Amino acid sequence: MSKRDYYEVLGVSKDASESEIKKAYRKMAIKYHPDKNPDDKSAEDKFKEAAEAYEVLSNAEKKQRYDQFGHQGVGGAAGGGFGGGGMNMDDIFSQFGDIFGGGGFGGGGGFGGFGGGGRGRRVRRGSNLRVRVKMSLEDIAKGVEKKIKVTKLVNAEGVTTKTCSQCNGTGQVTRIANTILGQMQTSSPCNTCGGDGKMIDKKPDGANADGLIKKEEVITIDIPAGVEDGMQLSVTGKGNAGPKDGVAGDLIVLIEEDKHDTIKRDGTNLLYDLYLNFVDAAVGTSMEIKTIDGKVKIKIEPGTQSGKVLRLKGKGIPNIQGYGKGDFLIYVNVWTPQKLTKEEKEMLEKLKGSENFKPNPTSKDKGFFDRMKDYFN
Repeated sequence: MSKRDYYEVLGVSKDASESEIKKAYRKMAIKYHPDKNPDDKSAEDKFKEAAEAYEVLSNAEKKQRYDQFGHQGVGGAAGGGFGGGGMNMDDIFSQFGDIFGGGGFGGGGGFGGFGGGGRGRRVRRGSNLRVRVKMSLEDIAKGVEKKIKVTKLVNAEGVTTKTCSQCNGTGQVTRIANTILGQMQTSSPCNTCGGDGKMIDKKPDGANADGLIKKEEVITIDIPAGVEDGMQLSVTGKGNAGPKDGVAGDLIVLIEEDKHDTIKRDGTNLLYDLYLNFVDAAVGTSMEIKTIDGKVKIKIEPGTQSGKVLRLKGKGIPNIQGYGKGDFLIYVNVWTPQKLTKEEKEMLEKLKGSENFKPNPTSKDKGFFDRMKDYFN
């Protein structure tokens, strides 16, 4: 399923001002907040979708990349399972101090205590997992579905929680101190529950203090075509579970590109060294070249010079932003034999004086620097 346009999500135009974007997000957040729509998965999804849209459109740099490249420009592979903002509920609620001011919803930290700039019961987030995925040029060119086995922390079965008796589930402890200026009231996270508002009541053997246990899981991810070595992709919610019904972390996928035996990559272009004997270069020939898409037949024109570059248009790597494909560039190297038999040497000596064997470059025969200029242009 592809992502919706962020402007469509918030119901604003592309030329909307910063204040209009913020106002639209505030309206959406109030409408679809989980505490106003308990157990409503659809509302929760819309709440997260609006937060992701605002996270991009409220940032001038991200907004510019989004306007130019779409979801790909801000790290989202539409339909590929990778969240554009990689946001979770903690990230979303951390926005509220900016969007709703210090007073939160209604000025009283309502909706489960998530207002007020982060005051109130805390939802803990699980840690991220990191994995390395090796990919061949063939997989990178086409995109691939990978099944990855990971060992992660999950909520153990049979774990029950109870309301923290110290803070009565608020996650905050209020203290009043007498000073020369009068009574001062301060709030801080509850030390007993760590600000969760909950405590583990019962847990099975093998579970840690947070009620989590290690378990293997096979995760299927869709890696888009055109990824590069060292690139990181984020799969939202597939990391370690959050303690006490918290939010799961993300799975960070680091791409490692396997080196190809005969083909090198340069951005979206693929480079191939072709070695010809000088007879084939002189008289011309036809041959098959193995590309990442299969074998391709090419024609070597008579009189082909060493250094000539043959271009197979569109046979390279797709641009990850979705803007076409690179080319397959064949660099011709005319091979000079390093050892000659007596007969071969005598034959070549006879041809040495021929006018055809004397170098006679024309304006069409470009030198090294001209060829490099053409290549980079």
